[in-house]
Amino acid sequence: MIVSLPELVPMVAGLKQAGRRIVFTNGCFDILHVGHVRYLKSARALGDILIVGLNSDASVKRIKGDKRPIVPERERAEVLSSLRFVDYVVLFDEPDPYNTIAAVKPDILVKGGDWSLENIVGRDIVESYGGEVHTIPFIEGASSSRIIEDIVTRYGKL
Repeated sequence: MIVSLPELVPMVAGLKQAGRRIVFTNGCFDILHVGHVRYLKSARALGDILIVGLNSDASVKRIKGDKRPIVPERERAEVLSSLRFVDYVVLFDEPDPYNTIAAVKPDILVKGGDWSLENIVGRDIVESYGGEVHTIPFIEGASSSRIIEDIVTRYGKL
């Protein structure tokens, strides 16, 4: 389900009250690939509810440059929310999900293995109330950037 942050916060409070463990992860998820799918499935296995913070189009542009994202935010959100192991998708406009993490207060924060623990945004928040921070191994060769490079190499610049 795609929700706004103001909608999500009371939902999460109710889920926590019911004893559900909330997992949060985030990313651009531009051109969804097998690495994303395996990562999200592994993240969901750590708890009961998986929330995906999704960088908005403006946020992706600030991080990855003017040519990205390839897939618009609404479509990226729809694809993510259709995965059976993703419970909620929430868009954020900032370059990182710090404020979203502070509002959601997940039990478990997850990032890919290409992030060192000390560099995971929101780690301080989650650990301050006894939550857990995990990394999931990075799938070598699985990246949106590589897919884009392969398309350009195979089909040439348009």
